[in-house]
Parts: sequence; structure tokens; C-alpha cells
Amino acid sequence: MNPDDPLMQILACPLDKGPLHLVPPDGPAAPDEVLYNPRLRRRYPIVDGIPQLLPSSGEQVSDDEHEDLLKRMTRTTGTTETTGTTRTTGTTGTTP
Repeated sequence: MNPDDPLMQILACPLDKGPLHLVPPDGPAAPDEVLYNPRLRRRYPIVDGIPQLLPSSGEQVSDDEHEDLLKRMTRTTGTTETTGTTRTTGTTGTTP
């Protein structure tokens, strides 16, 4: 998936209906990209380019994996959303 894809604007977590973040693989040996809900700490797989967004498809992540996913999100977007607030990192300006 592409982060600029219009589909990303309408995809929502099936549990809290909030936005999901596209997280790229961490390297060539890492699993495929995933959609992540940092508020609930749930990761949803993307299989063959198709997001798997059934509630049963999501996996709860550990504290360590949550931190890793937040770092990967920050590298690609410059912002990190955790509990309904957006934190801007490494950029100048204001966050809407």
C-alpha cells in the first residue's frame, strides 16, 4: 500500500473506528507492512496488498513491539499518534 493512497483516509480500526497508520517493514527480512492502531496497540496484517480488518485479524502487541512500531511510524511520517493526540517529532511548525 502507499501512504498517500486515498484508501488510507477511509480505513478505520474495526474496534474503535479510529484511524490506522501504515507501518512499513523494518528491513528486507522483516514481515510485510502492517496497519497499526497505537491507541489500542493492535496490529492488522496486509496480505497480498489487502488489509485484513476483521476484529479477529488484529493482534495485540507487546510494549516492546509497540515502541518499535511507533519508531517506524515516526521514520515515515514525522508524527506519532498514541492516545488520541498527535506528537510531531523532528519537524518544525505546528501540529493541527
